[in-house]
Amino acid sequence: MKKLIFTFILATALMVSGTHESSAAASTYKVKKGDTLYKISRMHNVSVNNLMKWNGIKSSVIYPNQTLKLVSGGSTTAAKKPAKTPSRSDNDTVKKEFIANSSAYTASCKGCSGITKTGLNLKKNPSLKVIAVDPLVIPLGSKVHVEGYGYAVAGDIGGAIKGNRIDVFMASHNQAIQWGRKNVRVKVLN
Repeated sequence: MKKLIFTFILATALMVSGTHESSAAASTYKVKKGDTLYKISRMHNVSVNNLMKWNGIKSSVIYPNQTLKLVSGGSTTAAKKPAKTPSRSDNDTVKKEFIANSSAYTASCKGCSGITKTGLNLKKNPSLKVIAVDPLVIPLGSKVHVEGYGYAVAGDIGGAIKGNRIDVFMASHNQAIQWGRKNVRVKVLN
């Protein structure tokens, strides 16, 4: 029930969210309605893992009016490299590599909101490459490469996704059926 309420609140917040007022050189950010750690990390060119570490956050849940540190140790210098999408990365360092049991999912199932745990709207963005993961194995927001799927972001979780198991997002039910269930090599990248 809590998950359903959280999903409803998150979806509603995304629909009514306003503009974000923060400067590029700011060392803190005040969370707005509809924000997610993933969205904030992309706006300020920092990783979700660093946001969580710098702010002592143990889960990806954040609240409006919460103030987050955007830099380590109070430095006000933002990273100079522009954020890259996972599919356009070059210089990737493999942090972890393993074989995972994979299945596929869509955003069009009965009762599905289409909003991932990190706040991505899969119904509005069906071309996104997203996988559902166990955050204890692959941290949310991580860039990954999945054999046969390509570069993606670990942007969702699932009740049955535990251990070395992943769920790859597909735009259509037919594509998900075609993927089926198979073992794939997963590389967690820097």
